[in-house]
Amino acid sequence: MTRTDAANKPIAALTLAALGIVYGDIGTSPLYAAKEVFNPSHGIEFTAANVIGGVSTILWALMFVVSLKYVMLIMRADNKGEGGIMALLALASASVRERKRFSMTLAIFGVFGAALFYGDGVITPAISVLSAVEGLEIATPVLKPYVVPITVAVLIALFAIQRTGTATVGAFFGPVMTLWFCVLGLAGLMHINEAPEILAAFNPWHAYHFLTLHGWSSFLVLGSVCLAVTGAEALYADMGHFGKRAIRIGWFSLVFPALGLNYLGQGALLIAHPDAVSNPFYLMFPEWALYPMVGLATLVTVIASQAVISGAYSITKQAVQLGFLPRTQIIQTSAKEIGQIYIPAINWSLLIAILAAVIGFGSSANLASAYGLAVSGTMLIDTVLTFFVIRYTWCYGLPLCIFATGCFLIVDAAFLSANLVKTVEGGWFPLMMGAIVFTVMVTWRRGREILFERMRSSSIALKPFLASLFEDAPPRVSGTSIFLVGDPESVPHALLHNLAHNKVIHERIVFLTVVYRDVPWVHENERFMIEKLGNECYRIKLFFGFMNVPDVPRALKLCKPLGMEFNTLETSFFVSRETVIPTPGDGMALWRERLFATMTRNAGSIVDYFHIPSNRVIELGTQVEI
Repeated sequence: MTRTDAANKPIAALTLAALGIVYGDIGTSPLYAAKEVFNPSHGIEFTAANVIGGVSTILWALMFVVSLKYVMLIMRADNKGEGGIMALLALASASVRERKRFSMTLAIFGVFGAALFYGDGVITPAISVLSAVEGLEIATPVLKPYVVPITVAVLIALFAIQRTGTATVGAFFGPVMTLWFCVLGLAGLMHINEAPEILAAFNPWHAYHFLTLHGWSSFLVLGSVCLAVTGAEALYADMGHFGKRAIRIGWFSLVFPALGLNYLGQGALLIAHPDAVSNPFYLMFPEWALYPMVGLATLVTVIASQAVISGAYSITKQAVQLGFLPRTQIIQTSAKEIGQIYIPAINWSLLIAILAAVIGFGSSANLASAYGLAVSGTMLIDTVLTFFVIRYTWCYGLPLCIFATGCFLIVDAAFLSANLVKTVEGGWFPLMMGAIVFTVMVTWRRGREILFERMRSSSIALKPFLASLFEDAPPRVSGTSIFLVGDPESVPHALLHNLAHNKVIHERIVFLTVVYRDVPWVHENERFMIEKLGNECYRIKLFFGFMNVPDVPRALKLCKPLGMEFNTLETSFFVSRETVIPTPGDGMALWRERLFATMTRNAGSIVDYFHIPSNRVIELGTQVEI
């Protein structure tokens, strides 16, 4: 769904659509969050007062982190309507572009946050589907050995259908999630009567008492409380699809009340029946409802997983266009909704990692230790980036900025610290994944910078070269030659090779540079800039945002009103492909240079990425030592 589509839809339809996409992750948290908070392994005595305190902590985490931080504050920091950590990074980076001491730090923070997102993208489907299928253990204990195989089968089926797109299935997401939240609220409401004293959880004093009374054990529990707010970042990430109003209405009118009632109901159940601590969610339901709830929960977790998978595709596309990842095949799965894409490399990489997590950890309880670290790390980075937006984009005073983000930073740091304690238990998994992705992203970015510098150092200035070329011009042939260049001021190597081998030039020559701006969208009327260089030579810059589809032929058609029409059958595209040669010395460490060289060799074709007809392309290679 594009922003235009969103603007044209009634708010009720947008809210229903948002329910199906935005809240899947946080909506499945009741499956495992309360169970982990009251896990006996934390060493906290199982009393009514402690249950009330634990539920109070969950409720106030939802209010403080989700309602105040994301829904009320961070959603105001939109990058031309778009949200998500890459959009926030672009916005924050633009605000401190003149402050070099901040720029590098912010880039590192933002890239690591994006890297952690991939860890989240692995753990969310794993823990969500696994916790849903674990309901079979409650219904029939004899099915326990089949929980992992069934989970694996569901996940393989989910990833196998990704290439078909989600337009058809997505139409059912909203109603299914609406039913799910209604069931959550109703189940919780039915159990509150068993222990009405649970309503005292609305008093924040009980949360404070619970977190301070038990010392180290309370600190450990805080890592489990974090599980209740997983998916909060999705509200901000999907803002561009549905608009902040629809997301806010959905949260305050249905999602938050349903989650609050369900956690209150689980708490009341635990006060009345302490033995239900093994799985308080499923034990809220009578035996006859267990199998239908397992089915509904599994469907909902698939929806939640779908949202995370789609988010991984989206953030990959943004990272590619912002220069943090190599080009890769991006397939548009819908002719109407530009946000629906499929990236094969990401799809199968995620599936392999998710299956490894499911099989390796074996249960949602074991995965919970890994889950919180990825989420809390991303949340803390969001807060840091938001501070710079408030301070340098909105230009608020420093005391107000510190007050607006400082409290959130303390909470995020507490969540992160509590989850870091669980590094050995499972937290190492998202850290390892984040470190790998982070290394890849910064190596690609730095490698491209070094490659560009090397090529520029040996390049020839374009304008003086053209002046000397046309003093004794070679023969000109009919048609148009378009040279794709990274540096618009330098002579492309492809032109030099063409002159050396073919000794002719076309009657019209275009030096084309694609420029990505730190904004989500660039409107078509701002798409291009044309400069005449004389002798039927032109320099054209095409501008795209990181959410735009970089379709070069389509963009060139926009030049027609200015008298520059491009006939595909009479146009040849000249592309240079660099072969990177790692060498010891300046630049990066040799292992990073080898990694960069490997990524360069395996990067997607620039022809496919820019949607250039392959039968109109002439590709010429050159070797570059870095």
